[in-house]
Amino acid sequence: MTDYFLVVGAQRCGTTYLRTLLDEHPSIVMATPARPEPKVFLDDDVVRRGLEWYDATWFAGAAAGALRGEKSTSYLEVPASIDRVRAVLGTPRILVQLRDPVTRAVSNWQLSTKHGLETRDLATALTANLRGAEAWDPAVTSVSPYAYLERGRYAEHLRPWHEAFGDRVRVQFLEDQLVRPEEIAETYRWLGVDADARPPSLGEQVNRSTETAPPLGSELRARLRDWFAESDQDLAGLLGRPVPWPTAT
Repeated sequence: MTDYFLVVGAQRCGTTYLRTLLDEHPSIVMATPARPEPKVFLDDDVVRRGLEWYDATWFAGAAAGALRGEKSTSYLEVPASIDRVRAVLGTPRILVQLRDPVTRAVSNWQLSTKHGLETRDLATALTANLRGAEAWDPAVTSVSPYAYLERGRYAEHLRPWHEAFGDRVRVQFLEDQLVRPEEIAETYRWLGVDADARPPSLGEQVNRSTETAPPLGSELRARLRDWFAESDQDLAGLLGRPVPWPTAT
């Protein structure tokens, strides 16, 4: 029986590196091409094509019995994708990787700037986002390129996935993976593949921003920590363990 899993997010949380380590495991085949991400379960019309189309399109040539995985980080913040996933894949494993939401917001700004979607400087963009959500064009991007802060409210996005898939959801932190790269073994074990495999790219940085972001002032950083405080606490409660980044006191 063919088995599937999804890496559903979060954006700018080291998921490209994670995908590389998964794809380098001899028993795992990741959906290709990696870019742009497949985003199959964002579209009802695409989902209606069914499992046979999904497998033939994104996993062409995969050996029988190989574990198949798709990384599409937009899924985490689109609850409607949950029912589409269940309609095609049933109850796949759901893998989520998170990072410090303030650091993630800065990385998101860098990406939006690189792609020409953002023209404001970092402080201006984040300060504006503190005042509320920014308008965006769904015809240009699948999710908002300006949700620098909203995207970091992880517990809010995770809860529907936990309710739908229960213990089929694994949440891990980029900070842990960078300090202890060997923890990929725990991810492999959870996926049911050989935990002793050592991927060639272990410890390397993949898809890291090549330009240094401007520093956040201490006042703005404190405001961001305060903005995320309730969400960070909610996330720790949801997962039953503390988050590995500084939180507001």
